[in-house]
Amino acid sequence: MGQKCDACGKTPVIGNRVRQRGKYKYLGGNGRQTTGVSKRVFRPNLQKIRVQVGGSVQTQRVCTQCIRSGKVTKAVARKPFSLPAT
Repeated sequence: MGQKCDACGKTPVIGNRVRQRGKYKYLGGNGRQTTGVSKRVFRPNLQKIRVQVGGSVQTQRVCTQCIRSGKVTKAVARKPFSLPAT
C-alpha cells in the first residue's frame, strides 16, 4: 500500500538529521558546531477517512493538508437533524 496520499500523491521525502553542540554566538558562545549528519525520513501525516467520491463513499488515506484545504469532502455519516414541518 505504501505511504502515499490518495488525493495529492504526497510521498515520504528523505532528508538529514543534524546533531549539533555548542552555544549560539549571540548568547556569548563560540557558535553551533555540527557533530554528525545522518539520514532520516519525513513522512506525510496520513489519516484514514471516508471520502465522498462522485455518488459513492470510499475509505482513503489522505494527508491532513488535503483534509484541511478542502481537496476532499468527508462523507456524511447521517443526515443532520431537522424539526418536522408543522
